[in-house]
Amino acid sequence: MSKIKVALVGVGNCASALVQGVYHCRNIEKEADAVGLRRLFLGGYHPRDVEFVSAFDIEARKVGKDLSEAIFSPPNNTLKFADVPNLDVPVLKGPVLDGVGEFMKNLVKIDASPDEDIAKRLRESDADMVINLLPSGAVKASGWYAEEALKAGCAFVNATPTFIASDAAWGKRFEKAGLPIVGDDLEDQVGATILHKVLLKMLADRGVRVSETYQLDVGGGTESLNTLERAREVKRIVKTKSVETALPYKASVVAGSTDYVDFLENRRDSYFWIKGLYFGGVPMQLDLRLNSVDAPNAGSVMLDVIRAVKIALDRGTAGPLLSVSAYAFKRPLQAMSLERAEQMFEDFILGKVER
Repeated sequence: MSKIKVALVGVGNCASALVQGVYHCRNIEKEADAVGLRRLFLGGYHPRDVEFVSAFDIEARKVGKDLSEAIFSPPNNTLKFADVPNLDVPVLKGPVLDGVGEFMKNLVKIDASPDEDIAKRLRESDADMVINLLPSGAVKASGWYAEEALKAGCAFVNATPTFIASDAAWGKRFEKAGLPIVGDDLEDQVGATILHKVLLKMLADRGVRVSETYQLDVGGGTESLNTLERAREVKRIVKTKSVETALPYKASVVAGSTDYVDFLENRRDSYFWIKGLYFGGVPMQLDLRLNSVDAPNAGSVMLDVIRAVKIALDRGTAGPLLSVSAYAFKRPLQAMSLERAEQMFEDFILGKVER
């Protein structure tokens, strides 16, 4: 199989986990040994087929360093679980725009070097796709990088809650350019949103009438701080609407982030509360807490997305990939149930649906 050439926008904790994950998996040959991966092979592609060819950031402690070193540079604070060799991929300076909020000014040291010509650098690296891993709330910057991806002829993967792949106007532009686009807001492997949806579906399938439910997050790390300052409301809307798709009836649903605790570092505590009625109209109530390290939660899902987007490029499929977006993101162009999204994704990989 050919290499999947990936450009990273934002060399934060999620980028660190993704890069480490590729090297953690590179020598695994059997599905049974692929702990943490849902699919070792997807459409014939293995994680080792992913090649990072370009990376962009604004942090002075990352810009100019090789990507293999930058992923472990402050303010990154996620776990190190794999050794990464020198990649010969220097982190290049991108524009700041709205990439740094007020709460982050004391944590981020902005590099003083001139901004690179991003589209030119993407073309030079021969990148197949651009993965947007900018902080939540970086709306202008996310849109700017989507423009650069179009100029450079790259597919675009929007892992942030900024509405890009779910915006019909953007979708038409990528379709006209002959390029795939997927997003928005990546759904974690064992994150709060997917767990909440699975719990609600299980209860509804077993006849429980859920009346009220909430899920709230407390986390450390820069993403939690950004969400608290700039994306709390949009994340709440996106997460709530995603969770609502798990129930076949209306209920009072709230899902979102609540606070930042610095000493949690890259860990996150997610709290779930569900109230309903079961047989005989008898009340039930569920309280649950999930503790996880935030960044690695994105790795398995993102590797599926990267390989699926490469399959679309191989086939010449352009525009929004609904199957991939519904499978892997909280806000696809069209919301749907877990079962339908899973089936659509499988059908896309097998070539039974176009996109």
